[in-house]
Amino acid sequence: MDRQKKILEILNSEKEVTVQYLSTELDISAVTIRKDLRILEQKKLLFRKHGGATLTQPFVNDRPINIKEFINAEEKSAIANEAIKIIDNDQYIIIASGTTVIAFARLINPPKKITVVTSALNVASELLNKENIEILQLGGYIRHSSNSVIGHYTELILKETACSKLFLGVDGIDLEYGLSTSNAQEAHLNQQMIESSEEVVILADSSKFGKRSFGRICGIEHVHHIITDKGISKEIAEKIDALGIKLTIAE
Repeated sequence: MDRQKKILEILNSEKEVTVQYLSTELDISAVTIRKDLRILEQKKLLFRKHGGATLTQPFVNDRPINIKEFINAEEKSAIANEAIKIIDNDQYIIIASGTTVIAFARLINPPKKITVVTSALNVASELLNKENIEILQLGGYIRHSSNSVIGHYTELILKETACSKLFLGVDGIDLEYGLSTSNAQEAHLNQQMIESSEEVVILADSSKFGKRSFGRICGIEHVHHIITDKGISKEIAEKIDALGIKLTIAE
């Protein structure tokens, strides 16, 4: 059917679309668009999600960090290069866990003293020999898949801290569902990190958009700045801008 072919052409271009967007572009009712999306999903040509469709599986499973580190490595490096530009005169920052924030940690080399609070053992290891960085390593139970700590003790320390920026990696960014990660306890820890920070900066490659994972961290309204790569779709970029969130696209 020509209509369904046009839907796939738009989706291949945008990577993710809403029912309303397709309805406007094709001048077809939303009811008909939803019916077409259901048929196309049955043919395994797309994945339906709330309010639209995507080319990639919208739900994320947990994977070991040593595997995730090699996925979209070039994009993560570009994001890290942009992230180090915004440390400025920050004295106290939080760096969460994840492969994109590890790439960021490798590049940090401040001209004067800063303190980094982190839950990630590998982030602390990257910063260990940098003389201008004081490290507050959070303690708790270690998650083997992420090389980071979680739990009550970790959150108790965070409740006693106040930092200017949180650099947070996530498994999924859905503009309706919010930020998410594959582990519910880590999601809860990330919530406490947000409470302890004045500004939330998300470091995430474009493959994370339109994805949802098991542990919801927060709604998108808690985010101040997103740094991603040029693979982000124009539609999502425009929506982020409309929400008043600063968006930096790394080249």
